[in-house]
Amino acid sequence: MNNIQIKRSKRRTLAAEVTPDERVIIRAPLHMKDKDIERFIEKTSEWINEKLGAVRARNEQRLPALTQDEIKALADEAKKDIPERVERFIPQIGVPVGKITIRNQKTRWGSCSAKNNLNFNCVLMLCPEDVRDYVVVHELSHLIEHNHSKRFWAIVSQILPDYKTQRKWLKEKGGAIISRLRAEM
Repeated sequence: MNNIQIKRSKRRTLAAEVTPDERVIIRAPLHMKDKDIERFIEKTSEWINEKLGAVRARNEQRLPALTQDEIKALADEAKKDIPERVERFIPQIGVPVGKITIRNQKTRWGSCSAKNNLNFNCVLMLCPEDVRDYVVVHELSHLIEHNHSKRFWAIVSQILPDYKTQRKWLKEKGGAIISRLRAEM
């Protein structure tokens, strides 16, 4: 593995990430010794190689890049569709929502801010409706529980009992969709 990047921050634990462009990022605490990071890389090398293989296979099946016109059309469609979905689920969440923004994010389907603003990726419009519902409920649930704890997933499952089906769909097919946006940028 020769394409490894180490990023240090104020975190407490080590983490490995394989990016869609086949880079390996090791996130490490600021003052951790290099030898401890190297041991971590050795210990997780099988997992890293497995993930790299999956990413490479996905990249080989990559769909054509979206044009700027296609991205704009998806964003325009999302600006109508996503807020309606958010409005439909707000009563079940019971938390006020700030601004809703549609973006063309390279790696995320959605995100939320401390001010209860929600961001969604325009390529969600290439996903089935139930998957769009899942991403909306996922982000709305973060307005209550700002992590992926058991409490967070309990909120999601209370609103969408079959959310695991949509989550699995995103894991299996979402990368190919989102890569169409990445290739253009």
